[in-house]
Amino acid sequence: MLPIDPSFTHATLGKTGIPVHRLGLSASVRPSTRCVHRALDAGVNFFFGYGIDTQLFRVLRELSGSERERYVVATGAYNLGFTHTSLRKTLESRLRQLRTDYIDVFMLLGVLKPAHFPVPLREALARLREEGKVRAVGISCHDRAFVGRLAAEGALDVVMMRYNAAHRGAEEEIFPHLERHDPGVVSYTATRWGRLMKRPRHWKADARVPTAGLCYRFVLSNPHVHVCLTAPATLAQFEENLAALEAGPLDEDERRFMRAFGDEVESAKRWFM
Repeated sequence: MLPIDPSFTHATLGKTGIPVHRLGLSASVRPSTRCVHRALDAGVNFFFGYGIDTQLFRVLRELSGSERERYVVATGAYNLGFTHTSLRKTLESRLRQLRTDYIDVFMLLGVLKPAHFPVPLREALARLREEGKVRAVGISCHDRAFVGRLAAEGALDVVMMRYNAAHRGAEEEIFPHLERHDPGVVSYTATRWGRLMKRPRHWKADARVPTAGLCYRFVLSNPHVHVCLTAPATLAQFEENLAALEAGPLDEDERRFMRAFGDEVESAKRWFM
């Protein structure tokens, strides 16, 4: 077996300077303790959670203190009419949950439109960073054009958004705006919530269907993405995703296949709307 290209599996999270494994573990489906420890053993160091006291947070609590440098924790506050006061309260809550002095990446989550991230909230996030309680700040947002503008302005340390073979709008609306200020880029839903592993209505019955591994490799083949989150339901799924990284970036034929399949999945979604 050929050695894995370290540039495919590891990166620096943009201008934050934080070294990361490019496959990150999300707590969105509450991975087991075994899964979290397996991730750590495999060198995965980027962990995302949003406040629910999961096994992920419990394992990270065990690693607080002298082992704190082993992991990068990304978390945040969901956009529910947040003020600078509630942002600070949420951060303090996360610090207590994780028994740590700082959060690596703290974000405003669920930003759907520019009105959800006004200038006062941007300034409040920046103050938390300046106080040393967080290393980097950012948002998770579905409005790609807005994220592109913020990236071009240098307003964020980290951006988190959807990117997969069916949702490729970031290639035009976000990625071209990254070079000047170099924010860290975190993507999620590489499988489009599993739809990229299911045969669309008009896809030939005997035609190939992507695996989860192909979906993750599609995302990680794009050098603009520093971390692609995975949310495995089982340890076996996580092992499958890890193993897929050994194959490295997609070749041109695989990229064409994934784009064609993604187009078909997206077309099928519109057909049902």
